[in-house]
Formats: sequence, C-alpha cells, structure tokens
Amino acid sequence: MTKRKLEVNDLFELHSIASPVLAPNGKEAVFIRTQMNEKDNKYYAYLYHLNMETEEITQWTYKKERVSSPQWSNDGRYIAFLSNREEKSQIYILPASGGEAKKVTDLEHGVSSFLWSPCGTKIWFSATLKEGRKWTDEPEKEEKKLPEAYVVDKMKYHADGAGLLPKDMYNHIGCITLDSEEIIQFTEGNFNYNLQAVSHDGKKLIIGVNREEKQDFSFRQPMYLVDAETKEETEIINEDGYFGGASFSKDDQYIAFVGMQRTFQNATHSEVYVYEVNSGNRHVLTEGLDAPVGDLSVADFQQGASAPDVVWTADNHLYFQVSTMGDVRLYFASLEGELYPATGEDEHVYGYDVDASGTYALLTISNPIFPGELFKQNLTTGERNVLTQFNKDLVNDTELVEPEVIVYKGADEWDVHGWLMKPAGYEEGKKYPFVVEIHGGPHAMYGNTFFHELQLLAAKGYGVLYVNPRGSHGYSQAFVDGVRGDYGGGDYEDIMAGLDYVLKENDWIDETRLGVTGGSYGGFMTNWIVGHTNRFKAAVTQRSISNWVSFYGVSDIGYYFTPWQIGADMTDINKLWDASPLKYASNVETPLLILHSENDYRCPIEQGQQLYITLKAMGKETSFVRFPQADHNLSRTGLPNLRLTRLEQITGWFEKYI
Repeated sequence: MTKRKLEVNDLFELHSIASPVLAPNGKEAVFIRTQMNEKDNKYYAYLYHLNMETEEITQWTYKKERVSSPQWSNDGRYIAFLSNREEKSQIYILPASGGEAKKVTDLEHGVSSFLWSPCGTKIWFSATLKEGRKWTDEPEKEEKKLPEAYVVDKMKYHADGAGLLPKDMYNHIGCITLDSEEIIQFTEGNFNYNLQAVSHDGKKLIIGVNREEKQDFSFRQPMYLVDAETKEETEIINEDGYFGGASFSKDDQYIAFVGMQRTFQNATHSEVYVYEVNSGNRHVLTEGLDAPVGDLSVADFQQGASAPDVVWTADNHLYFQVSTMGDVRLYFASLEGELYPATGEDEHVYGYDVDASGTYALLTISNPIFPGELFKQNLTTGERNVLTQFNKDLVNDTELVEPEVIVYKGADEWDVHGWLMKPAGYEEGKKYPFVVEIHGGPHAMYGNTFFHELQLLAAKGYGVLYVNPRGSHGYSQAFVDGVRGDYGGGDYEDIMAGLDYVLKENDWIDETRLGVTGGSYGGFMTNWIVGHTNRFKAAVTQRSISNWVSFYGVSDIGYYFTPWQIGADMTDINKLWDASPLKYASNVETPLLILHSENDYRCPIEQGQQLYITLKAMGKETSFVRFPQADHNLSRTGLPNLRLTRLEQITGWFEKYI
C-alpha cells in the first residue's frame, strides 16, 4: 500500500497520550488523551482508565473540556482532577467504581494545583486570592466599569501568556474538607506560595515561597517543611536558583527535589537533591552526571505532557528524567550512589510513573517517526509492551521520514550533534531543496521525538537539517554555557558548519535552494544569519529578537535575560547593538518572512515590527504576518486555526522562493 504524505491538517488527527498515574495498589492507572478539535477550534483532554492486569482501557470523561493533573486518593477509591469545563479550572472527584464526577471547588479565580491528604477526607490546594478577600466570599460583581489605569511599580509586572499581572493578587495554599466543603486558608501575607508535597502521614507539607520584599532581581524560591497543625517551618533550602518538584520518600524520612543553582544563570544544569528530614543534611544525588535532570526537549505536538520531577519506590530508590544527547531517558538512583539509565536510547520519555516496588514503570514515549503512546516496561528486564494505539492509523497510513543522526566538528573543534532528514519520497539521483531549522531557548534541545513541523517540511519535498549548537541542553555544562556572551559567534559557526558537513556528504542537496527558519532564539539566529550570509534563498523568522536594546525594556524577562545572555545592560548600548541583527539589516539580501504573535510578551511584537519596517524602508524583499490572540507559544499551544495558518505561511514562503 502506498502511504500518503503528511499534511498540515494531520495536527487534528494526532492524539497526545500523557500524564500516566498509577493507583496505590499498582493494579490500575489513569492517563490523559488530548486532541485538537477543528470545528470548535479548541483542545480537548479526556481522562482514561487502565486495568493493569487485563490491559483494558476505558474512557472515563467525555465532556468538551481540558482535564489535567489526575491524582488517586490514598485508598484508591477516587480520582481527583482539574477541569476547565466551567471556564476556570476547578477540582473534580470521580469514583473509581464509576459514576459522575463531582465538582469540589468553586473558587472565583480557579485552582492552580492540588494534592490529596492521605486520610482521603481533605484536599490541599493552591489558588489565587485577592488581598483582603477570602475564598468563601461571594464573587465580586462584574459591573460595567470605565477603563482604569494600571500603575506599574515593579519590573515584574507582565508575563507571556498572562499579560499585565493582576495587582493585589497572591497565590495561597488552602485545604477543603470534602464532606462539609469547609475551606481553610493555610498561608498568610502578600506572598505567592506553591504547594509541593504532603507527607504520607499527613502531618507535614512542603511549600515554596519567597518573602523578600523586592523580587525584581530575586531569582530564588526558598522551600520549607511545614507542620500542618502548628505551621512551624523548617528551611529545606534557601539559595539563588530554582528548586521544586519535592516529594517525600515512602517512609517520610527523605525529601527529594530538583534544583538549579545560578552558577551559569539559566544555563545551569538541574540536579536531584535529597534532604534528610531528621538530620537536616542535604546532598546532590546527581553530582557526577554532566547532563541536566528533566525534560528539555522541544517539539510542537505533545499536549499536557507533564511528568513528576522525581518518583520514590518503597526501597528509597528514585526515578527521574534526564536529557542527554537528544534523548530524554528515565534514570534510576539509589541513596548509596548508584546512578544509571533505566530506558534506552533514541527516544523521548515524556511522561512516567513507577510502581512502589520498583518492578515496572508506565511510560509515555515518542520518537521522530512515532507520535507517542503509553507503554509498560519491566524495570528489571527492560521488556516493554505498548498499551495504547491511538496514533496507529496515522503512523501506518503516512510516510514519515526517519532522520539520520549526525555528529560533526563545530567551532573550537567541539562535537555538535544533529539530525538530517531526506524528503519524503526521496529518489536517488534527484536534487532537493533544503531547510535548516533552529530551536529556541537557547537552552533547550532538539531530540528524538515526533515533530510535526519537521515531518511536514519533509512531506513537502524538502530535506531538513536540525542541530543542537552550543547553548543547547543535553550535553556538557561547558557546552550549554558556551553561547552566553557569544550570541552570533560560536553558535552561528556551529550551525553553518553543520550545513557545510551535510552538503559535503550528501550530493542530493541542492545548495542553490537553501532555506532557514527558527523561533525565539532560533528567530534571533535566523535574523543573524541573513545579515551575515547570502547562502540562503529564503528565510522565515518566528517570534524573534532583532534588537537587544529595546528587548531589554519591553520583554517580560528582558531586564535580566539580556545581561545573562549578552553580558550587558542599558549601560553598554554598543555591546547590545553589536549583538542585534537589526544592526546588519542593510546586508540582508535573503527574502525574509517575519511571523509574530500580537500578545507575545517574551519576544514582543515590536521586535518583528522594527525588523520589517527597517527592511521594507531599505527596499528589501520581506513580509510581516501578525497572529491575533496568540502569545510566544503559538507553534505549540496556540489556537488550532492559527497554528495551521502559521505552517501554511512557512511552507508557502519556501515554495515561492526555493
């Protein structure tokens, strides 16, 4: 049977299988399936049940909603989850024996996260609360008001995906008793708290909170062990950096969490820490591992792909994700110092849970020609079997291109890792146009995972090169830090060296028909490339940075990200301008399509506007496409119709020019 080529609209045929959670008895599990709905132009996520003994799968929710964060009660009788079926995310409880889901909370601003109390009669939660109000207060009446001025008094006043941050609003921790529906506010003050864990005896909480008054330049969130009755706090860690995802060992004697110090600012590798509750001692479990803990892979398909930071077994062993050489693998660690991968190479483990005995794991796994399904793996033998087949028809009916792994010498003779895709339907002896893709971050990585956009380009007849230049995660600490202070230097050379390498090794690539594209940092690099070489016949820059001088003040992260990455602030305009692609606009001869979201606060749309107007005034070949109701994550979580338009714009531009 001749397979068909992948299409833009196949985004609606893909199913994202994510968030597996095992029941306490290990005999049941739940997971979530998310799919884009073309008619409603929305994403819907449904809860599924898995019988581990029979492997029978049953859909448990059917409403047009997004279900997330499923959790079993300690006795396994109930599943709680978040749902936006009434717009704001609230907690719902569903009996494992069957029946309708019951809405537990009705908070004015919704619930952001929750955890069962081990007794099963209470649920701890985290939710937004306006200063001076209680969760039990009647909702404020939405009267028609005149526009009000927003008075800015701090630097952290807006955020991508949120816009202007609401004033006098704070995230607090509360507890609801299920029988009486009584809600108690646990935390106090004008601070933002996050709930991380509840001990297995129900007596302790782990919370994170930064109580410093001035937080514009404070990049820390101290973590505390808190008595659930007296509220007495014991400091677990209070250092610059991010620390979170805490989890109690089964005997409540240890707390594991993931942390990233600021040694190399946001390029620092994340580690697994273990805190001993009785002694207060703390140590780094992954100190000998020169790769980051967590999932740093970038793609455009998986939805709701949340995974726990760490999972304990009854023997006080730990499991967690590690990003390494393009893989995201499940790793095992013991308190005695054992550390090794529990899953294989050439794949992306983007979700997992491990049974208490450490015998098996539930895994959601993807690779470049496999969108992802749920698997059960024996952790002793490595044997695994697939439990779901939601994407089977698309995989069987569609010609998907398996990329070839390449390793070549970049600048400074550093090894650089990447992938080369031939066009779908490749025929020996023919010449093909070729596109270089560049990821964002820059501290992220391309990986061995399904990427619809890359497969679409191959289906359209293009060869594709995507590499992890310096600055990418998944390699050494020196490698990921290598881009800071050198934007447009060694990173640019790494990418161009990759192009030279594949051109030398593959005579099917038509070097007179080259294209380049990328988003965020990849957009910056696309802008930089067309200002420094004319080798490409077409380019598409997405959600990009063109001017570091203005980026410093307009981006929601600009005032600290710019010094971190470029090594300068507004006291050194020359250095910022030298690193800005806009400075080199007069050199641009490549037709450049500029794609940008109206509500992008990370790389605000003025970055695209400046570049477009400058190029247009110079008589350059350019076009500018603005996406309404879209933020920095358009390509991953944007409105479905706009995601299709974006892909059509990219492929249409390349079709026109190369």
